[in-house]
Order: sequence, then C-alpha cells, then structure tokens
Amino acid sequence: MAPSSGLAVGSPPHPGTAFVQTTSRPAAARPIRVPLPRVWPVRASDVVALLVANGALIVAMWIRHGGASALTSPGAILTAAGQVTALVGTYLALIQLILMSRSPWLDQVFGMDRLAWAHRWLGFGTVWLLAGHVVFTTIGWSMADGRSLLDETTTLLGTYPFVLMAAASMACFAAVAVTSVRAARRRLSYETWYGIHLYAYLGIALAFAHQLVVGSDFINDPVARIYWTSLLVIAVAMVLVFRFGQPIRITLRHRPRIGSVVTEAPGVISVYVTGRALDRLAARSGQYFNLRLLTRDDWWRAHPFSLSAAPNGRSLRFTIKELGDWTARLQALKPGTRVALEGPYGTLTGARRTRQRVLLVAGGIGITPLRALLESLPGRPGDLTLIYRASRESDLVFRDELDALAAHRGATVHYLVGRRGTRAMPRDPLDADGLRALVPDVRNRDVYLCGPTPLMESVRASLKALAVPASQVHLERFAY
Repeated sequence: MAPSSGLAVGSPPHPGTAFVQTTSRPAAARPIRVPLPRVWPVRASDVVALLVANGALIVAMWIRHGGASALTSPGAILTAAGQVTALVGTYLALIQLILMSRSPWLDQVFGMDRLAWAHRWLGFGTVWLLAGHVVFTTIGWSMADGRSLLDETTTLLGTYPFVLMAAASMACFAAVAVTSVRAARRRLSYETWYGIHLYAYLGIALAFAHQLVVGSDFINDPVARIYWTSLLVIAVAMVLVFRFGQPIRITLRHRPRIGSVVTEAPGVISVYVTGRALDRLAARSGQYFNLRLLTRDDWWRAHPFSLSAAPNGRSLRFTIKELGDWTARLQALKPGTRVALEGPYGTLTGARRTRQRVLLVAGGIGITPLRALLESLPGRPGDLTLIYRASRESDLVFRDELDALAAHRGATVHYLVGRRGTRAMPRDPLDADGLRALVPDVRNRDVYLCGPTPLMESVRASLKALAVPASQVHLERFAY
C-alpha cells in the first residue's frame, strides 16, 4: 500500500475542526528531529548503593545513641524494635517521596517499569515497618509500665504528645496500601485511586513531624536532627522541582492547547495538542505525558497517555480508548482548550535498542507507543516487524496507517485477530512456537512490548522459552 496524498501522519486537521472521522493518513517520509532528552551520567547501582549506605548510617546513629545497649528485658527489646522500624520506615517513606517526584534522571536510570516495581514494594515495606513500630512500641511500653495493652493504647493516644498525629499518619498509609492491592485497584476509578494516593504526602508529613519531635534519636542529638531534616528537604525539593516546577515551566513555555479531536475507531479517539515551539520539546516516540485539562472541572487531575505518532514539531498526538467518564468527555473538547503537559516520561524508546533488527508486539490500545516507534526507529527494509494482537477486527486501531508505514519503510506487520480458544484460534498465537513461526530470527532482535499486563507477561514467558536475552526485551507499565 503506497502512501496517498493528504495530511502527514501526526499532523492535526484544520484548527477549526473539532471532530474529524478518519480511516487513513499517509506515512510521514521522515520524522522531524527534536531535541533529545538529557543523558544523566548516573548508574542504577550507584543510586542503590547510596540509598543502602544511608540506611546503614541511620541504623549506626541509633546504635551510637545507645539503642543496642538498652536491651535488658523483653519490653526493652520490643521498644528497641519499635525504634528501628520507625527509623527505617520513615526513611523508606522519604525514598517513596523521591520516587513520586517523577525525576527525569530516575526515569532514565531505572526505567518506569523498575520504578513502578520499587514504588509498589517499598510502599508496602513502609506500611509494614510503621505498623511494626506501632505494635512493638505499644507492647514494649505496656510491659514496662505493667499495664494491659488496651490501657497502654488508650494512654498513648489520649495523653502522649503527637501520638494522635502518628495515628493519623498510619491511617493515611494504610488507605494507600489497601487501594494499591490489585483487587481493590481494579474496582476503583483512576480519579479515586489517584486522590487516595495523594494522602501519602500527608502521611509522610505527619510521620516525619511525629518522629522529629518525640523520636529518641532526635531529642538530644542536633546532628541527627540536621541530617534527617536535610533528607526531607532534598526529597521535598525534588517533588517541587520535578512534579510541579517542570510541568509549569513546560506549560508556560509551549502554551499547549487542544488542536482537534479525531475519531479513530469505535470508542477510540486521537487528541492533537498544538502549542508554541513544540520543535524544542525534548520528547521521543515511545514516551508518554500526563495530560491535564485546564478547565474548571478537570484541572486537578492528570491522566497518562502515550504519544501515538512521532513528534513532528507542530503537534503531539495522543490516542485514547474510552474507559470512563473522563475519557468520554474528551470527545466534547473544543479546539483551543488549554491543557498542561507533565512529561515526557518513560524509556520505551529507541535509546534502549541494542540490535539492528526490532520486533514490536502490541495488544489492543497498546499499539499507540509502538505505532510511533514504527514510524521513527531507524532501520533498513526488513529490520522492523510489528505483531498486533486484538480480539476483534474492530479493535484494530491505525490499520491503514500501519499498512502505509510498513509499505513506506519496508516493515512487516502481522495482525493476529481472534479470541484464543475458539475454532479459528485454538491456541495462543504468541506462544514460543507462534513467535518463532512469525519471526524466526527473534533471538537476534530487540523486542518492545505494550499492551494488557497478561499479554505482556505471556509474551515475556515465550521470549524466555526462546532464550531471548532479558536485556533485549523492553516494556513499561504506566501504573506508577
């Protein structure tokens, strides 16, 4: 299929057109060059070593303050355990604060998938350690005072300074942890989940204030107070600079607005964002932005969307599947609506490429970043192969564009349509045998994955069975 004349891929329709029904757009001959994100000279092992060293220093300060020498009775041992769990739990909470900052150098060094994994498990570790602090301290003090556990709990909450503050902090952390469990997450809307997670900031502030005022490591040691305050200042500064300052700077500099909204398929739309000097915005194919509508009802929430076309210096295209009230309202957006851009985020880009040949595997709406990569990845004819998995023909998005890009670039596209277990598709077409049949040289390719988590995990298992090195498999989950 040869490219036809008309609009280039990724170019917005006429600015005065809010809705355009479209089935085909030709492939851009050569994506425009845009500034590349800054390369940070930091290794993941360096960051991990620094964090571990800080944790060891914190425990060493506790020992220097005599914590280990006071283990003279069961109650004292439990109280000491409560002190250590409080120190380490608060330290993990500060690390969580840094992870929540969306720092670009952390993004680049670790990748969003590893950051999401760390955020999840450090979060659970924080909650369990702080819960351990509550349990160990309460039992230890009740044993030392000769009171029942209920009496000691009532006394602590009712008479001891800042203990009620700590209880409120624990409630915030518990709410975040419970809603992070996958079963609960599936039942909550994105807005509800996001709103509850904002309480993590309040929980960290209350926990730190409680520990700084009444913690035995801080009351009589100004050096420890300065050290911990410095850690908090660094974490808060990263949040202010990257989570708030950078999006404000990008929004003020580029003045992004809705250019048009295009229907791509039933329940799927593309939103074109235009603005000033977008050719100076350092974004790559495969990355995503958090999009925030600057309207009365939506300014307070942002949603992550991948670029579905290579950056062209004129507009950014985000293709969105209707999944709720917020995404449904996007179809009613008027051209000129102001938006705020947070990003770009993600490392599912050509920078991770290690081989000349590349396999792209997409499932459903996961085609969006891979379609942009198909357009922009350098390669000779035969280097690029795309496998697009969908349950129904109507679920395929960009089919005409993909065919045009494949013809223009000498790429191969396989459409695997159907429900597994049916007569037409009795087995998984992406199991090891299926992948080897479609792409015989898969071991010598980089593989980029995007789609539902079950699909990505299944393909990863197939690639492992085919002995594809893990360093050649690239994917990201955007639940961070």
